Amino acid sequence: QVQLVESGGGLVQAGGSLRLSCAASGRTFSTYVMGWFRQAPGKERVVVAGISRSGGRTYYADSVKGRFTISRDNAKNTVVLQMHSLKPEDTAVYYCAAENTIWSTWVASAHESAYWGQGTQVTVSS
Repeated sequence: QVQLVESGGGLVQAGGSLRLSCAASGRTFSTYVMGWFRQAPGKERVVVAGISRSGGRTYYADSVKGRFTISRDNAKNTVVLQMHSLKPEDTAVYYCAAENTIWSTWVASAHESAYWGQGTQVTVSS
């Protein structure tokens, strides 16, 4: 089991940048595929980015490609979402998620994740 705590959300103007961090508990962080999801008001939660257990493979939603970067540090049990060129439509609650699986299974399962953080609000003003 893993516990996740996000940080780094806030209010930023369009075009600005934010860095979200997710700290994970436990000794088996490197066995989890990690993902970032977001949920805007009145909308479903959707995947934003994902990263394999070793960090060697990543996935990005089309809406964030070229603007967001996901990375992880298995020695520090952290995963980071660096966001640039933010747009008002990026406004949402962002969640860190983890799944104890291999990359191909996570992708094939439509990014199913068993463990979730509490979320952090990102608001982008126009």
